[in-house]
Amino acid sequence: MARYHGPNCKLCRRERQKLFLKGTRCTSSKCPVEKRNYPPGQHGQSRRTKISEYGVQLREKQKVRKIYGIGERQFRLYFEKASRQKGMTGVNLVKLLERRFDNTLYRLGMAPSRKAARQLILHRHFLVNGKPVNIPSYLLAPGDVIQVVQGSRGLDVIHSTMKRMRDGQLPPWLTLDKANLTGTFSSIPERVDIPLQANEQLIVELYSK
Repeated sequence: MARYHGPNCKLCRRERQKLFLKGTRCTSSKCPVEKRNYPPGQHGQSRRTKISEYGVQLREKQKVRKIYGIGERQFRLYFEKASRQKGMTGVNLVKLLERRFDNTLYRLGMAPSRKAARQLILHRHFLVNGKPVNIPSYLLAPGDVIQVVQGSRGLDVIHSTMKRMRDGQLPPWLTLDKANLTGTFSSIPERVDIPLQANEQLIVELYSK
């Protein structure tokens, strides 16, 4: 499936909740979900609200896919990898998604959104353990150190986003050194610590059919 290039706010309205795809706009009064919390389209307000069990599972999978900005094929590969690991498949899936390089930059506050993080990564603005990495889906391991390359330390998008990071916003599995523009992936996150409003068990049930 090709990557979605349409209006991000429509994705949030389709799920009837904020997916935080537009950076600071999502936390401002301009967020469309605040004013029109119903699916887009001329029949958005009149659509039936009762959906089947399969529909509920599908919507949950689509929501998580959209949050992390992943295509269907890649998402399925993550699920298959999670199912081969020990433990609960749904929890393993969420942990894998959180280990992505683009997601980690977003969690660290080095990018306003995951989409912006992907662009920064593709333009080689970051190093992992001292080496350039331009793969947004790169899975980080405990102890990996992320830093801004020397020539990109003046980028306003990085500094402005980091300034908005308040105390207590940083997830417990990450550490951030604002002075040196460095972040560390300290450990594999626990599901209870991941700020994702989703029921991953519904995704497991969907793929298990």
